[in-house]
Amino acid sequence: VQLQASGGGLVQAGNSLRLSCFASGLTISKITMSWFRQAPGKEREFVAFLNWNDVSRYYADSVNGRFTIFRDNAKNTVYLQMDSLKPEDTAVYYCAAGRVASTQSVRYDSWGQGTLVTVSS
Repeated sequence: VQLQASGGGLVQAGNSLRLSCFASGLTISKITMSWFRQAPGKEREFVAFLNWNDVSRYYADSVNGRFTIFRDNAKNTVYLQMDSLKPEDTAVYYCAAGRVASTQSVRYDSWGQGTLVTVSS
């Protein structure tokens, strides 16, 4: 199983960015896909998950209403659309795959390498 995250970069506050996570070795429509992030000097934190049935989505309070998780089954890719970005969103973003929809990182079996998002004020 491999998860390849991409799409990070430098963006000004208020702007948008879309992250992608391409999966190989698993079918994303049969598993829960999530995004986590880790800011410098802080622990990894949950951002959003999308359940296998494409019905259940859950977001951290800090991003709810600004971020959207969705997927393209034909491309076996999950996305994180990030709008109205804030400097506090600056972090390395990781995608993860697991059998259980959870906000806890230990529940996830496979992780991408991370992509850096930097939001300037």
